[in-house]
Amino acid sequence: MLFQPSSAAHTIPTDAVPGEEDYSKHVNPKWTKLLSIIGIKRNFVRCEGINLIDSEGEVYRDFLSGYGVYNIGHHHPKLIASLTDELQRLGPTMLQSHIPELAAELAKKLTRLVGGGLTRTFFTSTGSEGVESSIKFARAYTKRDGILYSNGGFHGLTYGALSLMSNPWWKKGFGSMLPNTTGVPFGDLKSLENELRSKKYAAFITEPVQGESGIQVPTVEFMSEAQRLCRKYGTLFVLDEVQTGIYRTGKFIAAHHYDVEPDMVILAKAMSGGLVPVGALLMREDISDAVYSSVEKAFVHASTFGENSLGMRTALTVLEIAEEEGLAERATVLGERFRKGINEIAERSQFIKESRGLGLMNGIEFMAPQSLKLKVLHAGFRKVHPGLLGQMIVKTLFENSHILTQMCGHTYDVVKAVPPLVASEEDIDHYIEAIASLSEIMENTNAGFWSQGLKIGLRAVAG
Repeated sequence: MLFQPSSAAHTIPTDAVPGEEDYSKHVNPKWTKLLSIIGIKRNFVRCEGINLIDSEGEVYRDFLSGYGVYNIGHHHPKLIASLTDELQRLGPTMLQSHIPELAAELAKKLTRLVGGGLTRTFFTSTGSEGVESSIKFARAYTKRDGILYSNGGFHGLTYGALSLMSNPWWKKGFGSMLPNTTGVPFGDLKSLENELRSKKYAAFITEPVQGESGIQVPTVEFMSEAQRLCRKYGTLFVLDEVQTGIYRTGKFIAAHHYDVEPDMVILAKAMSGGLVPVGALLMREDISDAVYSSVEKAFVHASTFGENSLGMRTALTVLEIAEEEGLAERATVLGERFRKGINEIAERSQFIKESRGLGLMNGIEFMAPQSLKLKVLHAGFRKVHPGLLGQMIVKTLFENSHILTQMCGHTYDVVKAVPPLVASEEDIDHYIEAIASLSEIMENTNAGFWSQGLKIGLRAVAG
């Protein structure tokens, strides 16, 4: 996450973009101030594919993808045409008293793509809602209250989802979290089994790749054994695929890399195409029946916008586009190209440790340098704020190479590379070249990178 400025009074800067004054007044003034401090504020007026075009006609490449939303790119023409047709059809949208045909079609398709016997789907609007729903379904099915999660994960900012996250930064100031939730180290089978053998947990909810903790990819052994242990002790194995789903990692869901069959899978983000919020919780039939146990209980768990026709049409079209354009293969090939290019730079860089990930979900980890002068500068940045160096890397990539990216949450030493899956080899190579240039700049003790960064950090701290 971006480092935080002080709570000093907000003033509108002279380079304000359209809507900034009203946004500051009526939505979130600290956000507009933060964008001004770190220098990545632009007035983007058009977004297509991987490109973001500002009011000056400058083109930026999107390597953030709305944190995994734009797998098919921005404003895909087929999706726009599909939504236009759906609107002009004037069909039922959310009558709440009919059989939504598009929901049935989408659920059937998701069952085929996810596999593993997950034949029932509950539709949501967000990933957080999917996590919340998974807690309810797991408790109803197992008759247990406890929920186990992996430390370092990110599941959303509603109370149930927030309760499954170990980072106290997200929780501070919001009071008590959901009780009976416990975290275990990601990838630690011994700790996992120590908790599971108590048989008090309804579900073990984890990400198959941890995004906000620096793109942490578990071993096949861990995922396989975690599933086996959950089944041994009667705990549901639930995968949060909100960021990793819809071919982001080169498979429809990341679970397919590990050859596991979770009891529930949570999807969202990329299903929306960036235009209509939509998510899904897939599960086995018997888990669904534990909630919808009778005609009287047919609507005991529901979501107002969950099965709306625009959301269903959007997701169906996104899946069609992904299949037609071979986005799974593109993510695999381009991801390998990216990691290979960055790791070659790492071999000769004092600052770059490695690139890791799956498909086009990648992170670049930076490290402390060896030379004395650079080590002193690095330490100075961290003293001002642990996230200052990472934010300066983001700022430099944005200004010098027109690349939009961000750090991995509070893992300040890892910068993301999560472009739309429609990216080209040229786009990937552009990012690699930008990192090579950045490494050279950082290794120059006289470069403006260091003096400018300290000024920005001190200004942020001072407010």
